[in-house]
Amino acid sequence: MLAEAATTTSAAEFPHIVGLAAELNSGNVFGHFCHRWESAIYALLVIALLAFFSRLATRKLEYVPGRLQSGAEFVVSFIDDFIRSILGDRGREFTPFIGTLFLYILAMNYIGLIPFFKSPTADLSTTVALALIVFFYIQYTAFKELGVGGYVDHLMGQPRGWMAITLIVPAFMLVLHIISELVRPISLSLRLRSNIYGDDVILALFASWGLKDGFLWLFPNLILVILTSTIQAAVFSVLSLVYFSLVMKHDEAHH
Repeated sequence: MLAEAATTTSAAEFPHIVGLAAELNSGNVFGHFCHRWESAIYALLVIALLAFFSRLATRKLEYVPGRLQSGAEFVVSFIDDFIRSILGDRGREFTPFIGTLFLYILAMNYIGLIPFFKSPTADLSTTVALALIVFFYIQYTAFKELGVGGYVDHLMGQPRGWMAITLIVPAFMLVLHIISELVRPISLSLRLRSNIYGDDVILALFASWGLKDGFLWLFPNLILVILTSTIQAAVFSVLSLVYFSLVMKHDEAHH
């Protein structure tokens, strides 16, 4: 019965626990719930796993740290140094957000590599939600840093001299920058979703060839998928960091 349910799942992805539960309980409330919220379930599972390991690494802090605490401190220190190298000392304000964003996306990308699990980032609804969070936080930061007038001036390209007199170029820049701001969450979400979904499709395709014919292609592509998952989490986080730097006061941010 399990095998029959696995064959009815999408051919573009591996069978996974929540999807199989949805197929086995099709026609009832539980099956409908699993089908509708499968990506959210995996996303919440990743949150629980990250919270568990964070608690495990910090529950008993020691002056001479053990391996788990040392690993956690290395990751946090690396992310903090990288952010500060772009935003300066004030970048530490964004370390919790950008660091959590990177680790969360990375874990969601990786969990799909575990048999019978799915990457939530292969679903557009997940990546759109992440991109919208970044978008609204950037807008909040822009108004906080520059004020309403300063942000409008920033969107207009900070017109001075003849540019301010004609108003043609500033108006054009304002429209252009508004469109650019609105396009950013779309590009962020589509880039992440498309790459992770494409990787899942490729692995599922090679796996469908069987152990004999597909293994020689599956293993090297699995290494590439791990690398791609890491790069895509980094790209999403770095682009978000760059967007923050663009709306911070220029005398306090590094270029």
